[in-house]
Amino acid sequence: MKDIATIIMGGGQGARLFPLTRDRAKPAVPVGGRVRLIDIALSNCINSGLTRVYVLTQFNSQSLNRHISQTYNFGSLLQTGVEVLAAELTLEHRDWFQGTADAVRRSLRHVLDRRTRLVMILAGDHLYRMDYSRFLRRHEESGADVTISVCPVSEEHAPSFGLVHCSSDGLITRFAEKPQGEALAAMAIDPDAPLAGGEPAGTPYLASMGIYVFSPDVLSDLLTRYPDQHDFGRELIPQALAEHKVAVHVFRGYWEDIGTMAAFYRANLALAVRGDYSLYDPEFPLYTRPRYLSPTCIADTEVSASLIAEGSLIGRGRISNSVVGIRSRLAHGVELDGALVMGNDHYETAAERAACRQRGTPPLGIGSGTVVRKAILDKEVRIGRQVRIVNAGGWENHDGDGFYVRDGIVILPRDATVPDGTVI
Repeated sequence: MKDIATIIMGGGQGARLFPLTRDRAKPAVPVGGRVRLIDIALSNCINSGLTRVYVLTQFNSQSLNRHISQTYNFGSLLQTGVEVLAAELTLEHRDWFQGTADAVRRSLRHVLDRRTRLVMILAGDHLYRMDYSRFLRRHEESGADVTISVCPVSEEHAPSFGLVHCSSDGLITRFAEKPQGEALAAMAIDPDAPLAGGEPAGTPYLASMGIYVFSPDVLSDLLTRYPDQHDFGRELIPQALAEHKVAVHVFRGYWEDIGTMAAFYRANLALAVRGDYSLYDPEFPLYTRPRYLSPTCIADTEVSASLIAEGSLIGRGRISNSVVGIRSRLAHGVELDGALVMGNDHYETAAERAACRQRGTPPLGIGSGTVVRKAILDKEVRIGRQVRIVNAGGWENHDGDGFYVRDGIVILPRDATVPDGTVI
């Protein structure tokens, strides 16, 4: 499918995932102990036969750019590849991307050529598994100018999304961005519509997934004629609906928009119990950077409902309902319960660890006798002995000394250091 140009939005700040996005773009945030959010969309592309892919980056993009260049350079990608298009200042544009539509508008000259038949636009920070070939086929069979992928959602979650309302032939008649009250009720699926009946019980609304297919001439025309419209969901899609034939593609699989810390935490821990989204699918593998690490070594630890990534060293202890990332080091007596430990980017030698202790600094990893409950520990953290990370203050949202609490979850940012005996 070399005539399909795929654009992945990778430049968002992801403020609601701070401090995990303090030093990296949201799509670069680690997931499941060993991959990054951007790997989800890129793996979907590879498994769908799409190899002409562009990732638009802007905010804190260095780690994302490095990850893409070190990972996606194999097989059919060697010819077409994954190309990073960073925000650039030009004579026409002397500021940064102002939104999703603006980012595509200013990058489209690098994407379109005479062979481009369709343009697909994806988000780089969602958790789902989709065969995009079905989405593309739906677009072509409908004869539409634009097709939007939607997912059934409940009334509780519907106000958080852009919602679509469809006619009996699957064409979108109305679009509402985060409606409330009567406006929300008006967006419910019609009981007699062909789309109704296939949705899970309690999901009477269709939420836009932020995934679009455009005919290239239609996309170029909309972006050119409406230069002040910077966002797809709020501005350009309603404009397209007023002028063009817009179809819907209903996706009924698992989909999570990682928009809040609670959603991110919940989605990660759910991976350990092989729920609605599974990391184990031989037909649709999940790609990430190959690291060639040794197997994890576990001394004598009780483990339940957890994921433990490769290259880790774990002493005697207990791990439950947790995710332990690559190169993690857990000393004897460590207890993890509902913990997301992202791991480390490198190992410390015995000499380096001894030098740390001599300076009074904990070495990389989690020290002996430490208890961690309902917490996210970013990469390269140093936690001393007999530490308790348990949200002792009972905070819902709080900025502490070297730590944060969001949605009741304690978060240690990257490179955090917690001295022996500390209680958080």
